[in-house]
Amino acid sequence: MSKLTEWLDIRKVVLLGLFVLGLGVTPTHADNATMQVVAAENFWGSLVSQLGGNRVSVVSVVSDPNADPHEYESNANTAKIVATANYVILNGAGYDSWADKLLSAGTNTNRKVLNVAGLLGKKDGDNPHFWYNPDYVNQVIARMEQDLISIDPSNAEYYKEQYAQLQKTLAPYQNRIASIKKQFGGTSVACTESIFVYPAASLGLDLVSPVEFMDAIDEGNDPPVQSVVKFEGLIKDKKMQVLVYNEQTVTPITENIKKMAAAAGIPVVGITETIQPPDASFQDWMNGELMAIENALNAKALGK
Repeated sequence: MSKLTEWLDIRKVVLLGLFVLGLGVTPTHADNATMQVVAAENFWGSLVSQLGGNRVSVVSVVSDPNADPHEYESNANTAKIVATANYVILNGAGYDSWADKLLSAGTNTNRKVLNVAGLLGKKDGDNPHFWYNPDYVNQVIARMEQDLISIDPSNAEYYKEQYAQLQKTLAPYQNRIASIKKQFGGTSVACTESIFVYPAASLGLDLVSPVEFMDAIDEGNDPPVQSVVKFEGLIKDKKMQVLVYNEQTVTPITENIKKMAAAAGIPVVGITETIQPPDASFQDWMNGELMAIENALNAKALGK
Protein backbone atom coordinates (compact mmCIF):
# COMPACT_ATOMS: atom_id res chain seq x y z
CA MET A 1 0.00 0.00 0.00
CA SER A 2 1.37 3.41 -1.02
CA LYS A 3 1.64 6.20 1.51
CA LEU A 4 -0.93 8.19 -0.51
CA THR A 5 -3.46 5.32 -0.40
CA GLU A 6 -2.85 4.81 3.32
CA TRP A 7 -3.39 8.53 3.97
CA LEU A 8 -6.64 8.51 1.96
CA ASP A 9 -7.96 5.53 3.97
CA ILE A 10 -7.19 7.29 7.24
CA ARG A 11 -8.87 10.45 5.95
CA LYS A 12 -12.04 8.44 5.14
CA VAL A 13 -12.16 7.08 8.68
CA VAL A 14 -11.76 10.55 10.19
CA LEU A 15 -14.43 12.05 7.93
CA LEU A 16 -16.82 9.21 8.75
CA GLY A 17 -16.26 9.81 12.44
CA LEU A 18 -16.95 13.52 12.04
CA PHE A 19 -20.11 12.72 10.09
CA VAL A 20 -21.37 10.43 12.83
CA LEU A 21 -20.67 13.04 15.50
CA GLY A 22 -22.39 15.66 13.35
CA LEU A 23 -25.54 13.56 13.42
CA GLY A 24 -25.39 13.56 17.21
CA VAL A 25 -24.58 9.84 17.39
CA THR A 26 -21.96 9.00 20.00
CA PRO A 27 -20.33 5.60 20.57
CA THR A 28 -21.63 3.74 23.60
CA HIS A 29 -19.81 1.24 25.80
CA ALA A 30 -22.67 0.38 28.14
CA ASP A 31 -22.06 -3.35 27.83
CA ASN A 32 -18.42 -3.01 28.82
CA ALA A 33 -18.61 -0.11 31.27
CA THR A 34 -18.13 -0.70 34.97
CA MET A 35 -20.31 0.93 37.58
CA GLN A 36 -18.53 3.60 39.62
CA VAL A 37 -19.17 2.97 43.31
CA VAL A 38 -18.02 5.04 46.29
CA ALA A 39 -18.22 3.63 49.81
CA ALA A 40 -17.63 6.06 52.65
CA GLU A 41 -15.87 3.29 54.63
CA ASN A 42 -13.98 0.21 53.54
CA PHE A 43 -16.16 -2.29 55.41
CA TRP A 44 -19.11 -1.40 53.19
CA GLY A 45 -16.72 -1.06 50.25
CA SER A 46 -15.49 -4.63 50.68
CA LEU A 47 -19.02 -6.03 50.69
CA VAL A 48 -20.26 -4.09 47.64
CA SER A 49 -17.06 -4.96 45.80
CA GLN A 50 -17.71 -8.66 46.36
CA LEU A 51 -21.31 -8.26 45.27
CA GLY A 52 -20.46 -6.27 42.15
CA GLY A 53 -17.47 -8.35 41.09
CA ASN A 54 -16.10 -7.34 37.71
CA ARG A 55 -19.10 -5.12 37.03
CA VAL A 56 -18.08 -2.45 39.55
CA SER A 57 -15.14 -0.21 40.35
CA VAL A 58 -15.18 0.60 44.07
CA VAL A 59 -13.43 3.40 45.92
CA SER A 60 -13.48 3.21 49.73
CA VAL A 61 -12.79 6.64 51.18
CA VAL A 62 -12.05 5.87 54.85
CA SER A 63 -9.55 3.04 55.18
CA ASP A 64 -6.49 4.42 57.00
CA PRO A 65 -5.58 1.97 59.79
CA ASN A 66 -3.82 4.70 61.74
CA ALA A 67 -6.69 7.21 61.80
CA ASP A 68 -9.92 7.57 63.74
CA PRO A 69 -12.76 7.38 61.15
CA HIS A 70 -14.79 9.83 63.24
CA GLU A 71 -12.21 12.52 62.51
CA TYR A 72 -12.04 12.13 58.72
CA GLU A 73 -12.34 15.33 56.70
CA SER A 74 -13.15 15.27 52.99
CA ASN A 75 -11.10 17.00 50.31
CA ALA A 76 -11.49 18.05 46.67
CA ASN A 77 -10.62 14.58 45.37
CA THR A 78 -13.26 12.96 47.57
CA ALA A 79 -15.83 15.48 46.38
CA LYS A 80 -14.97 14.67 42.77
CA ILE A 81 -15.35 10.90 43.05
CA VAL A 82 -18.62 11.26 44.97
CA ALA A 83 -19.95 13.68 42.35
CA THR A 84 -19.25 11.29 39.46
CA ALA A 85 -20.28 8.02 41.12
CA ASN A 86 -23.22 5.90 40.00
CA TYR A 87 -23.72 4.52 43.50
CA VAL A 88 -22.72 5.92 46.90
CA ILE A 89 -22.89 4.04 50.19
CA LEU A 90 -22.57 5.84 53.49
CA ASN A 91 -22.98 4.63 57.04
CA GLY A 92 -25.09 7.50 58.34
CA ALA A 93 -26.19 8.23 61.93
CA GLY A 94 -23.62 11.03 62.08
CA TYR A 95 -20.69 8.67 61.55
CA ASP A 96 -19.74 10.13 58.16
CA SER A 97 -21.45 13.51 58.07
CA TRP A 98 -18.81 14.69 55.58
CA ALA A 99 -20.46 12.40 53.01
CA ASP A 100 -23.89 13.90 53.70
CA LYS A 101 -22.48 17.34 52.95
CA LEU A 102 -20.90 16.22 49.68
CA LEU A 103 -24.11 14.55 48.54
CA SER A 104 -26.27 17.56 49.39
CA ALA A 105 -23.89 19.81 47.43
CA GLY A 106 -23.99 17.61 44.33
CA THR A 107 -26.22 17.84 41.28
CA ASN A 108 -26.04 14.24 40.02
CA THR A 109 -29.71 13.28 40.00
CA ASN A 110 -29.01 9.85 38.46
CA ARG A 111 -26.82 8.73 41.36
CA LYS A 112 -28.27 6.11 43.73
CA VAL A 113 -27.44 6.49 47.42
CA LEU A 114 -27.65 3.94 50.21
CA ASN A 115 -27.70 5.43 53.69
CA VAL A 116 -27.27 2.41 55.97
CA ALA A 117 -28.69 4.18 59.02
CA GLY A 118 -31.80 5.12 57.06
CA LEU A 119 -32.22 1.55 55.85
CA LEU A 120 -32.03 0.29 59.43
CA GLY A 121 -34.33 2.95 60.85
CA LYS A 122 -31.52 4.58 62.83
CA LYS A 123 -30.82 8.26 63.44
CA ASP A 124 -28.05 10.57 64.60
CA GLY A 125 -27.17 9.74 68.17
CA ASP A 126 -27.78 5.99 67.77
CA ASN A 127 -24.82 3.64 67.98
CA PRO A 128 -23.42 3.88 64.41
CA HIS A 129 -21.25 0.74 64.37
CA PHE A 130 -23.79 -1.19 62.30
CA TRP A 131 -21.25 -3.40 60.52
CA TYR A 132 -20.61 -5.16 63.83
CA ASN A 133 -24.19 -6.47 63.89
CA PRO A 134 -24.51 -9.55 61.63
CA ASP A 135 -28.26 -9.09 61.19
CA TYR A 136 -27.70 -5.54 60.00
CA VAL A 137 -24.98 -6.73 57.62
CA ASN A 138 -27.42 -9.17 56.04
CA GLN A 139 -29.99 -6.39 55.58
CA VAL A 140 -27.40 -4.12 54.00
CA ILE A 141 -26.06 -6.61 51.48
CA ALA A 142 -29.61 -7.52 50.47
CA ARG A 143 -30.28 -3.85 49.70
CA MET A 144 -26.93 -3.53 47.92
CA GLU A 145 -27.91 -6.40 45.63
CA GLN A 146 -31.25 -4.72 44.85
CA ASP A 147 -29.53 -1.41 44.16
CA LEU A 148 -26.94 -2.90 41.82
CA ILE A 149 -29.69 -4.63 39.86
CA SER A 150 -31.69 -1.40 39.73
CA ILE A 151 -28.73 0.50 38.30
CA ASP A 152 -27.60 -2.27 35.96
CA PRO A 153 -30.60 -4.54 35.25
CA SER A 154 -28.99 -6.24 32.25
CA ASN A 155 -26.61 -8.01 34.66
CA ALA A 156 -29.21 -8.99 37.25
CA GLU A 157 -28.39 -12.70 37.13
CA TYR A 158 -24.72 -11.99 37.67
CA TYR A 159 -25.45 -9.94 40.81
CA LYS A 160 -27.74 -12.66 42.12
CA GLU A 161 -24.94 -15.21 41.71
CA GLN A 162 -22.49 -12.89 43.47
CA TYR A 163 -24.96 -12.41 46.32
CA ALA A 164 -25.33 -16.16 46.79
CA GLN A 165 -21.56 -16.57 46.84
CA LEU A 166 -21.13 -13.75 49.34
CA GLN A 167 -23.67 -15.36 51.66
CA LYS A 168 -21.60 -18.55 51.61
CA THR A 169 -18.38 -16.74 52.47
CA LEU A 170 -20.05 -14.79 55.30
CA ALA A 171 -21.30 -18.00 56.89
CA PRO A 172 -18.05 -18.96 58.71
CA TYR A 173 -17.83 -15.70 60.67
CA GLN A 174 -21.54 -15.77 61.46
CA ASN A 175 -21.30 -19.41 62.55
CA ARG A 176 -18.39 -18.49 64.82
CA ILE A 177 -20.63 -15.93 66.52
CA ALA A 178 -23.16 -18.68 67.28
CA SER A 179 -20.40 -20.95 68.55
CA ILE A 180 -18.96 -18.34 70.92
CA LYS A 181 -22.43 -17.50 72.19
CA LYS A 182 -23.13 -21.16 72.92
CA GLN A 183 -19.89 -21.62 74.84
CA PHE A 184 -19.46 -18.27 76.56
CA GLY A 185 -22.93 -16.67 76.67
CA GLY A 186 -23.39 -14.67 79.86
CA THR A 187 -19.66 -14.07 80.40
CA SER A 188 -18.84 -10.58 81.68
CA VAL A 189 -16.66 -8.43 79.41
CA ALA A 190 -15.86 -4.73 79.12
CA CYS A 191 -14.96 -2.32 76.34
CA THR A 192 -13.42 1.14 76.28
CA GLU A 193 -16.09 2.44 73.90
CA SER A 194 -19.43 1.62 72.29
CA ILE A 195 -17.91 -0.09 69.23
CA PHE A 196 -18.38 -3.43 71.03
CA VAL A 197 -22.03 -3.00 72.03
CA TYR A 198 -23.40 -4.80 68.95
CA PRO A 199 -20.88 -7.67 69.02
CA ALA A 200 -21.42 -8.23 72.74
CA ALA A 201 -25.16 -8.56 72.16
CA SER A 202 -24.67 -10.95 69.21
CA LEU A 203 -22.23 -13.05 71.23
CA GLY A 204 -24.51 -13.13 74.27
CA LEU A 205 -21.81 -11.51 76.44
CA ASP A 206 -22.58 -9.32 79.44
CA LEU A 207 -21.05 -5.91 78.72
CA VAL A 208 -20.36 -4.41 82.16
CA SER A 209 -18.34 -1.29 81.28
CA PRO A 210 -20.09 2.00 82.14
CA VAL A 211 -22.21 3.28 79.26
CA GLU A 212 -21.25 6.89 80.04
CA PHE A 213 -17.57 6.00 79.72
CA MET A 214 -17.98 4.16 76.40
CA ASP A 215 -20.17 6.86 74.84
CA ALA A 216 -17.83 9.68 75.87
CA ILE A 217 -14.77 7.98 74.39
CA ASP A 218 -16.70 7.18 71.22
CA GLU A 219 -17.64 10.87 70.86
CA GLY A 220 -14.08 12.05 71.50
CA ASN A 221 -14.84 13.46 74.95
CA ASP A 222 -13.41 12.85 78.40
CA PRO A 223 -15.65 10.42 80.27
CA PRO A 224 -17.32 11.56 83.51
CA VAL A 225 -15.06 11.09 86.53
CA GLN A 226 -17.53 8.76 88.24
CA SER A 227 -17.59 6.48 85.19
CA VAL A 228 -13.79 6.26 85.23
CA VAL A 229 -13.83 5.38 88.93
CA LYS A 230 -16.48 2.73 88.30
CA PHE A 231 -14.51 1.23 85.39
CA GLU A 232 -11.33 1.08 87.46
CA GLY A 233 -13.26 -0.56 90.29
CA LEU A 234 -14.56 -3.27 87.93
CA ILE A 235 -10.99 -4.03 86.93
CA LYS A 236 -9.67 -4.11 90.50
CA ASP A 237 -12.50 -6.44 91.53
CA LYS A 238 -11.98 -8.53 88.36
CA LYS A 239 -15.61 -8.21 87.35
CA MET A 240 -14.74 -8.85 83.69
CA GLN A 241 -13.15 -11.78 81.91
CA VAL A 242 -11.89 -9.83 78.88
CA LEU A 243 -11.31 -6.16 78.04
CA VAL A 244 -11.91 -5.07 74.43
CA TYR A 245 -10.53 -1.78 73.14
CA ASN A 246 -10.56 0.19 69.89
CA GLU A 247 -7.09 0.29 68.37
CA GLN A 248 -7.96 3.39 66.34
CA THR A 249 -9.04 5.50 69.31
CA VAL A 250 -6.18 5.98 71.74
CA THR A 251 -6.39 8.35 74.70
CA PRO A 252 -4.45 8.54 78.00
CA ILE A 253 -7.56 7.31 79.83
CA THR A 254 -8.09 4.25 77.60
CA GLU A 255 -4.38 3.45 77.73
CA ASN A 256 -4.53 3.51 81.53
CA ILE A 257 -7.57 1.21 81.52
CA LYS A 258 -5.69 -1.24 79.29
CA LYS A 259 -2.63 -1.20 81.57
CA MET A 260 -4.75 -1.77 84.64
CA ALA A 261 -6.54 -4.72 83.00
CA ALA A 262 -3.29 -6.33 81.89
CA ALA A 263 -1.79 -5.89 85.37
CA ALA A 264 -4.87 -7.57 86.85
CA GLY A 265 -4.44 -10.57 84.57
CA ILE A 266 -7.43 -9.70 82.40
CA PRO A 267 -6.89 -10.53 78.69
CA VAL A 268 -6.95 -7.44 76.48
CA VAL A 269 -8.17 -7.68 72.86
CA GLY A 270 -7.92 -4.92 70.26
CA ILE A 271 -10.48 -4.46 67.50
CA THR A 272 -10.71 -1.80 64.79
CA GLU A 273 -13.37 0.37 63.16
CA THR A 274 -12.11 -0.16 59.62
CA ILE A 275 -10.85 -3.31 57.92
CA GLN A 276 -7.34 -4.26 59.00
CA PRO A 277 -5.28 -4.90 57.03
CA PRO A 278 -7.07 -2.65 54.49
CA ASP A 279 -6.74 -5.22 51.68
CA ALA A 280 -8.45 -8.00 53.68
CA SER A 281 -12.06 -8.96 53.00
CA PHE A 282 -14.81 -7.95 55.40
CA GLN A 283 -15.43 -11.54 56.48
CA ASP A 284 -11.75 -12.38 57.03
CA TRP A 285 -11.37 -9.26 59.17
CA MET A 286 -14.44 -10.11 61.24
CA ASN A 287 -13.44 -13.74 61.61
CA GLY A 288 -9.96 -12.74 62.78
CA GLU A 289 -11.34 -10.45 65.48
CA LEU A 290 -13.79 -13.08 66.64
CA MET A 291 -11.00 -15.62 66.89
CA ALA A 292 -8.99 -13.22 69.06
CA ILE A 293 -11.96 -12.72 71.38
CA GLU A 294 -12.67 -16.45 71.48
CA ASN A 295 -9.02 -17.22 72.32
CA ALA A 296 -9.06 -14.65 75.11
CA LEU A 297 -12.25 -16.10 76.58
CA ASN A 298 -10.78 -19.60 76.36
CA ALA A 299 -7.53 -18.50 77.99
CA LYS A 300 -9.37 -16.90 80.88
CA ALA A 301 -11.61 -19.93 81.31
CA LEU A 302 -8.53 -22.14 81.49
CA GLY A 303 -6.92 -19.82 84.03
CA LYS A 304 -4.06 -18.78 81.73
